[in-house]
Amino acid sequence: MPEIPLVPAHWCFPARPTSVWRARRAVAESLPDAHRPRLGDDFGLLTSELVTNAIRHGACQEDDFIELVLWPADGHYWLAVSDPGMGKPALAHPDTGSESGRGLILVDSLATAWTVRPRPTRGTSVIAGLPLRQGG
Repeated sequence: MPEIPLVPAHWCFPARPTSVWRARRAVAESLPDAHRPRLGDDFGLLTSELVTNAIRHGACQEDDFIELVLWPADGHYWLAVSDPGMGKPALAHPDTGSESGRGLILVDSLATAWTVRPRPTRGTSVIAGLPLRQGG
């Protein structure tokens, strides 16, 4: 009999700045206790950066929502943050005086892998993974 996979954790938050800390807390609390000490801080940063970017750059209207999905697969925990925007997030190279533009640089340095995918109907998802074991 095949092993039945876990059901992914799923949330929708309003596209408002107060949703950043709510999303961060929800993701941290959903990690299994065994993985929380090692993955909690990194997932906190990933969640904060991705949700902030989705709110700033992907939300089109005040009543839009940001969707998060967290699931284990292939030796990693994966986080997808989706918004209704049609833009394609990309690594920026801000100058030293810039006060923003470093979010995806942080995601790129923390995550084992990450990508941007269009959603089937409308919007964009950024997906990032952290390994379940030390060393990838």
